[in-house]
Amino acid sequence: MKILFILNDPPYGTERCFNALRLANALVKKHPETEVTVFLMADAVSCARKGQSTPDGYYNIERMLKRFASGAHKILLCATCMDARGLNETDLMEGARRSSMDDLAEATLTADKVIVF
Repeated sequence: MKILFILNDPPYGTERCFNALRLANALVKKHPETEVTVFLMADAVSCARKGQSTPDGYYNIERMLKRFASGAHKILLCATCMDARGLNETDLMEGARRSSMDDLAEATLTADKVIVF
């Protein structure tokens, strides 16, 4: 099965990305054969910024993405959204890659399920 998550919100300030990644990680843990793609767009592209520092006891989106980024799972970022926020590839954590609307369209067409946060 292929599942596509599309995230739009910033990594902190709301809990949408946190909850989306909780679900993505639970799916990977429970069904490792499932191919999960996380597409970050709008303010969510900041989720993949490396070097995030959060207070003790507070969730860290970068760590959650790192846990997810293994096997056949993908973390894709909207290039236009990255450019609009001054984010370049050297700012990204390992396992995340710059992507495009064409890639999102392809991932949407091939996914069995699409979940939007």
